[in-house]
Amino acid sequence: MHYSGKYTVEEETIFVTKKNSLTLLTLPVELVYRILDHLDIPIILLSTYGVCTRLDTIIDTYPRYKSLKELDFANNKIGDNGVKYLTDALQTDMILEILNLYRNKISDEGVKYMADILKTNTTLTELNLTDNKIGDEGAQYLADALKVNTTLKTLRLNASKIGVQGAQCLANTLEINTTLKVLSLNENEMGAQGAQYIAKALKTNTTLTELHLGWAKIGQQGAQYFADTLNINTTLIELDLGGNDITDRGALFLGNALQINT
Repeated sequence: MHYSGKYTVEEETIFVTKKNSLTLLTLPVELVYRILDHLDIPIILLSTYGVCTRLDTIIDTYPRYKSLKELDFANNKIGDNGVKYLTDALQTDMILEILNLYRNKISDEGVKYMADILKTNTTLTELNLTDNKIGDEGAQYLADALKVNTTLKTLRLNASKIGVQGAQCLANTLEINTTLKVLSLNENEMGAQGAQYIAKALKTNTTLTELHLGWAKIGQQGAQYFADTLNINTTLIELDLGGNDITDRGALFLGNALQINT
């Protein structure tokens, strides 16, 4: 099929459709590609993917889609249903490495869809789920997935609703996982007990290099747990415990540990 270039892609679509009574099921692939060229990737994934099998097949072979390595969905309010559509698309042969789902009103239900993908995905290296509605159940879904995932290196769960139980699940995973390098859990009220679980896991974990646990209400006791870990751990490079009211005594524990930590 030849296109003159005198019309917009929308006008050509209407013209060809009227002339040949074409539908979405019969439009030439090249024309569908031209339509997709005018859409943002998030729109393609959330609004067109899943419409019909033929369109899904075309999208799966669409060059701009197949070469996508980073996807930023921040502040899009896609919710749990949006995550489902997104993860359905991620099951195809994509090379996506970085996915940002910051502030999208995702609950534990939506996280389960994401966790299921992580169990089989081998390309994603960074996942940001900051400022969503993820609780202990969601943390457990992710923890279970990371027991088998071998590629994710950075996981951000800041400003969530993860408590002691969720911290324990993540800690259990840290004792097994050998890939994760950065774990960010700022603004999750797991308290000293949650800190104890994670600190204990880091006594045996040999791959995590950054842990962010600011504003988690771990207090002086939590600081002491991490000080004990720093006496043993030789991998951690950055530990963020800001805003935790660790007191002077907690700071002393950490200071003494840092004299030993290498």
